[in-house]
Amino acid sequence: MPQLLHDTDFKTGHIRVNGTDLYYEDTGGQGEPIIFSHALLLDSKLFAPQVEALRGKFRCISYDHRGQGRSAEDSASAISLEVLTEDVVALIERLHLGRVHFCGLSMGGFVGIILAAKHPQLVRSLVLMCSSADTDPIENLKKYKLLNFLGRWIGPWSVARPLAPIIFGKTTLNDPARKHLKAQLISHLSRNRWSSWRAVNGVIFRKSLREELSKIVVPTLVIAGDEDLCMDPSRSEQLATSIAGAKFSRIPLGGHAITLEQPAAVNAVIEEFITSLQSPLSNH
Repeated sequence: MPQLLHDTDFKTGHIRVNGTDLYYEDTGGQGEPIIFSHALLLDSKLFAPQVEALRGKFRCISYDHRGQGRSAEDSASAISLEVLTEDVVALIERLHLGRVHFCGLSMGGFVGIILAAKHPQLVRSLVLMCSSADTDPIENLKKYKLLNFLGRWIGPWSVARPLAPIIFGKTTLNDPARKHLKAQLISHLSRNRWSSWRAVNGVIFRKSLREELSKIVVPTLVIAGDEDLCMDPSRSEQLATSIAGAKFSRIPLGGHAITLEQPAAVNAVIEEFITSLQSPLSNH
């Protein structure tokens, strides 16, 4: 997984919020704040290309969800999306960010939907990538439950290779020049903590978020990868049509980890969207 390039202004570490310790990275600066919320079984490095591209104009904050990455463990049998949402509410308030541009991918997008619906005063705009308001199709759930069972009782390494073709699109997987990216992903998944099953349960047993969509009043952009096997792009397109005024962008040759697979295209779409909303009073 790509690493963020740090300098003297880049803050990293843990912060105590909502009864847990979250690992976060903060570029600082005077720009409007963007919070990046990652997908299941990955971490804040999922947005390394976006942080590097956007940090010159925006204050970029990425963090690891509780029970994942470098954040603290959690003892719940299923770490709920509601708890994850309250974590980011506390993070926004603790860092005194005001209204933020919230950018979430997959699980991070689920959190973004709840955040924008229940805490609109904290959200300036919403970017939902490879995400949906619906629960997963039954055929996907069966596969995810099996993989989660294996990961829990045998170890994360046992599901790393089967997960790779779900997370990356076929273009990335078949490109010899990006073999290293696939190797980095498998290595990351293999080193996930054994307790990751708790976070997985929170996602696969989630309730539909469809009733929250009518409550979203902030400008919204939905992005899909046209090779995403984990979240069919038609589901993301349906999400966009269900949110008033939402825009939709379909990125060619991108899978579920679209931020790593097609970073230039994703960066351009996000920057154009957020820049179009900027005004001197946009964060007040």
